[in-house]
Amino acid sequence: MSQQRVESVERALTLLNAFSKQKKHFTLTELAQHSGFYKSTILRLSGSLERFGYLTRDAAGVYHLGPAFVRLGALASNSLPDLESLVRPRLLQLRDRTGETCAFYVQDAGMQVCRFRELGSNALCHVIEEGSRYPMTEGAIATLLTDGAPEHVLEQVGADGASLATLAVVIRDEQQTRHGVIALTGLNARFDNATRAQHAQLLDEVALDLRAPLGHLSGR
Repeated sequence: MSQQRVESVERALTLLNAFSKQKKHFTLTELAQHSGFYKSTILRLSGSLERFGYLTRDAAGVYHLGPAFVRLGALASNSLPDLESLVRPRLLQLRDRTGETCAFYVQDAGMQVCRFRELGSNALCHVIEEGSRYPMTEGAIATLLTDGAPEHVLEQVGADGASLATLAVVIRDEQQTRHGVIALTGLNARFDNATRAQHAQLLDEVALDLRAPLGHLSGR
């Protein structure tokens, strides 16, 4: 990943990343509060984003995502069908065999990103949205997405049964290129020693199963 950065581009992307399923439109004041940018800065950035169709602003001055994302979203979906077709069935298999939420994470632009996920079938399960982005701070997923990381990691947040445990494995191809991380996350109380050993074996089987097909995908 390139280390070169353009501050104005990153600021524009910060504005776009403010939008989510929970918050689909912003006033200028709300964008300023969310981003920490001056309103004058937002007006300059949004002018360019509107010009290229990434933002629209209605008659009331409220910002919405623009039509450019429809075109790019379709292109992105069409460009990555093979990766999803390889990973998604394995997540479903893991979910069905463990009952826990299963997710596939990648590193993108210095963030850990949930690319695909299948929610657990247990009444109480970990909920994460596809596309969610988190800083590369300490944690099970971030650890495994880092160069020189171990192949496995177990992270337990909190000691009581209501807290979460994450068991994760690095996904590599036959050339040892890291493609991402698959993680199982659920309540601590469900991750006793015997269950952790079973889950770790399942994760290892999935990682091994994906090596050859991911290698073919990389070589295309």
